[in-house]
Amino acid sequence: MGAEQSKVPDEKVFQAHAELPISFSPDVINHLSDSLSSPGTDPARQSTLDEHVRERINSELEHLRHEEQAVREQIERALERENLDRESSIAQAGASDDERGGKPASSDILRGDLEEIQNKAQQFHERRQLTDLPEVKEKQEALVQCYTSNPTTPLDCWHAVDAFKDVVAQVERKFVDSLR
Repeated sequence: MGAEQSKVPDEKVFQAHAELPISFSPDVINHLSDSLSSPGTDPARQSTLDEHVRERINSELEHLRHEEQAVREQIERALERENLDRESSIAQAGASDDERGGKPASSDILRGDLEEIQNKAQQFHERRQLTDLPEVKEKQEALVQCYTSNPTTPLDCWHAVDAFKDVVAQVERKFVDSLR
């Protein structure tokens, strides 16, 4: 009953005879000659490629923004922890000074804290200045300009892409170094 269903069908082999010429329809020949005569990409494909490149650039920018936000939050948490530790140590130092009957050196402690906070604020502003990044904006504009001026040959923009990648890598290194 099931034996016929499990049989492998016989293979059919076709052999070309030398005396029969192979012929193609005029539509096939026209299609092949049209595709050979226009080596550029069609506008629909080019717009798809351009959109894909834009999406990649935007996703990278969004990724960098998220990383920056995470680093800021981490810095803020570390500052909060440090401030809480410092406040508790000041409170303990004040209690021990009160027990001894001496005058607490709170003005010296506050002056030191103020200087440290000013240094951290200055470092934060230096890091923030990295986000302005005029060189990245310049290379990004050059890249977009290259893509718009070469709509049929986006691969000619490889040098602009490399320059953009190099600038972004340099900025990333500067940012990481500023966190140390």
